[in-house]
Amino acid sequence: MEQNISIKGKITQILPVESGTSKAGKEWNKGGFIIDNGDTYNPNVCIGLFGDKLDLLVNKSVGMDVVVHVNVSSREFNGKWYTQCDGWRIEVVGGESKPNQQPKSNDDEDDILPF
Repeated sequence: MEQNISIKGKITQILPVESGTSKAGKEWNKGGFIIDNGDTYNPNVCIGLFGDKLDLLVNKSVGMDVVVHVNVSSREFNGKWYTQCDGWRIEVVGGESKPNQQPKSNDDEDDILPF
């Protein structure tokens, strides 16, 4: 069964990229970011990004409103369960503008309509 889980919120922090080598000798990179989804209780959600999915953060910055599509999974280790939220697509809400950027003013243009 396929699920489409998405989380809407504002990016509040971009986490540093970590890298290493697996036991099998393969290199890996992971990073992520925190979004505030606006909920009253527990509003912060940590979204993980692995490998080439780190490219999703290019041109994204703190303060941007986004919708993040995620896969949620849980794993058991030594009798405890751990849950991950891995992002696979990020959409900027309201276009690709920078946060806190003021819209261009049309004060310099004439108020005459072209028709």
